[in-house]
Amino acid sequence: MKTTIELPDDLVHRAKVLAAERRTTLRELVLQGLEHVLAGPQMTARDRAKTLFAAMDELPEFAAGDRLKRDDAHAR
Repeated sequence: MKTTIELPDDLVHRAKVLAAERRTTLRELVLQGLEHVLAGPQMTARDRAKTLFAAMDELPEFAAGDRLKRDDAHAR
């Protein structure tokens, strides 16, 4: 199937350089990338958020106690 997608110029440039270095095509890189994403574990948005917040809790500048409460965030 043929399709058209819009990509940032810088991303396309870097991908074309990588494809040339690997002696392959941009199409092949896109196929490999899609296969990689689809083969990996599928996470829900809720699971991704939990993972993100758990990682943030490990950083001193993002301590859980410093986060805004829901009502405070909505008030802003």
